Amino acid sequence: MFTVIGRTITGFFRFMGETLILHTRVLWGIVRGRIGYRETLAQMAHVGVNSLPIVVITMLFSGMVLAYHAAIQASKLGAGSLVGWLVAETMCRELGPALSSIVISARAGSAMTAELGTMKVTEQIDALRAMAVNPVDYLVTPRYIACLVLVPILALIADVVGVMGGYLLALSTPDVNPVAYLANIPGNLDEWTVIAGILKSIAFAVIIAIVACYEGISCEMASVEVGRATTRSVVYCIMLIYAANFVLSLIVYPS
Repeated sequence: MFTVIGRTITGFFRFMGETLILHTRVLWGIVRGRIGYRETLAQMAHVGVNSLPIVVITMLFSGMVLAYHAAIQASKLGAGSLVGWLVAETMCRELGPALSSIVISARAGSAMTAELGTMKVTEQIDALRAMAVNPVDYLVTPRYIACLVLVPILALIADVVGVMGGYLLALSTPDVNPVAYLANIPGNLDEWTVIAGILKSIAFAVIIAIVACYEGISCEMASVEVGRATTRSVVYCIMLIYAANFVLSLIVYPS
């Protein structure tokens, strides 16, 4: 029992230390201007454009479900006009940044890990080192920048789509007035709520990029390990996103 506990604790601190080192190396490469712009644009298309449909679908139905339950409870309290503000507040505070980041980690993060893991197993990363090319600058930095730029944008789109999903439900239910649904959002939704949600999504973007790339480039030299690394990448990203979401919520939304 003590061996298992000790091995788990040691593995956790090793993982955190190595991802921190990788993040430092990425930031140092950016400071020195070692950025592959063509690869960065390609990764932006991969992270942003390719992840947009699943983000839109997920948040659309999430907004509809949230509005449905909010409408039922609000109608009992005679506060049906506040459903729009409730949906917008929830989306911008939590659901938009968190859910969109989880979807991106499952869609784009897993692809990053699988791609880099395959390159590691087929010794393409070793070939880059043999050609005096830094794998971190060439492979990790473009993916890091792509996540850092596109995840907040997708989170903002998720906020809007979630609110519009609730509006679509308001059009089809007598419990919510569609006009009142939209009219109560501008006066009640604070600007800082939206900004803080975007700031949280930036932290989630760092988690997705660093964890996904770390699991890929540290994959063991076996084809079966690529699948295991991809699974670990998604699981770790989701766990860290939820943990970071809790900590950041306490910071950006003080009581």
